Amino acid sequence: MKSFQVLFLLLLTAAASEGQSFHIGRCPQPSVQEDFNVTKYMGTWYEIERLPAMFQKGKCAQATYSLLPDGTVSVHNEEILSNGKINSIEGVATVKNTSQPAILGVSFFKGVPDAPYWVLSTDHQSYALVYSCSDYLRLFHVDFAWILARTRELSQDIVSQLHDKLTAAGVNVNRLIVTNQTSCKGLDQ
Repeated sequence: MKSFQVLFLLLLTAAASEGQSFHIGRCPQPSVQEDFNVTKYMGTWYEIERLPAMFQKGKCAQATYSLLPDGTVSVHNEEILSNGKINSIEGVATVKNTSQPAILGVSFFKGVPDAPYWVLSTDHQSYALVYSCSDYLRLFHVDFAWILARTRELSQDIVSQLHDKLTAAGVNVNRLIVTNQTSCKGLDQ
């Protein structure tokens, strides 16, 4: 039992030190976009706001999605680090259940289980709200959320509506970080 307590304390400390959104209890189960169309979702999305994530350190974060011949989705994430270098990663997303196509799993490393990628809301043309949550030991969870847009800016009215959806899902919107989308030379298409 003592080793379990030490492990739990180490995990808690690691998550807190990186600013992760760490919570006691299991993941919430928010509703997802009912009429989600994965084909319409393809293309580039710019990050407007996000919950803290230890794997995101830069500015100008964006994701580009492309449909692959086997029906999976190529994921290409990019950001500019403080030293001016472009940091990028490639992954693959898969629709988990065709009756709920807004629930995807994404993997960036072979042999590592997919991370949840739930599209809670989108109009496919201008905004998207994405949520991810993973349970650990049925005792705590770590969650992530992203407000995305097809352009590097999104109206405050839409951002407020998406905040309301996150709040209804049990997410603390006061922890959201606004992504710097200025001076993105090198990523601009």
